Amino acid sequence: MTEAPTFPPLMRGEAVAGRADPFERALALAALGCDGGTVVHNVQADRLRAAIVFAPEVALEDAMAMLPVCGVGFQNALGALAPPEVAVHLTWAGGIRVNGAGCGFLRAAASTRDPAEVPDWLVVGLEVPLLQTEAEPGRRPDMTALYDEGCAEVDPVRLLESWARHTLVWINRWSDEGNAAVHDVWIGLVPNVGEEVQQGGRRGVFLGVDERFGMLIRQGAETHLVPLSTVLEEGP
Repeated sequence: MTEAPTFPPLMRGEAVAGRADPFERALALAALGCDGGTVVHNVQADRLRAAIVFAPEVALEDAMAMLPVCGVGFQNALGALAPPEVAVHLTWAGGIRVNGAGCGFLRAAASTRDPAEVPDWLVVGLEVPLLQTEAEPGRRPDMTALYDEGCAEVDPVRLLESWARHTLVWINRWSDEGNAAVHDVWIGLVPNVGEEVQQGGRRGVFLGVDERFGMLIRQGAETHLVPLSTVLEEGP
């Protein structure tokens, strides 16, 4: 039986069993009006999945900062538990890369898709493969799992707890200092700035982000903004 994780003050955990998706459960709880800080989780032998419910007090486009906040929280959490040679990076849209290969992702959904509206809730989910389950693990060299990257000694329950703690630290920094504090760390974890990307129906050079973490893409002589809220998934 998996040990129940312990969460910091202001957060409370709720486990789901079997193959149940904690992100979907968090969306349902959020729609019913659960408290912000609820962490729904499902730790299995082959993967760690979790989701945090937020109760924003700012417009959606500002509240989307929780996606990079949770990303930095995860990078800090894994960095504290993994061997020092393990490199953890993030993609603009929420992907997680370990030693250069895709290793899970962060995702988000909210009660509204209007960037100017204050959402009733925002949910950020995390999914990280622990073991590769494909019959031929080497068939996708661009994808990996945590235990294949020197992290076999990382306890997924401890990783979940650490993610919650580090994310809470960054939430507090964001609340006190604004986006700039998060931006300075997060942008250093996004490896493909300056490269050609395709996002939001546009293809061009990824120049960086604006003050709300929107992607700036240069197409020829023009620069276009792709708001971070465009990565939101459909809510319930």
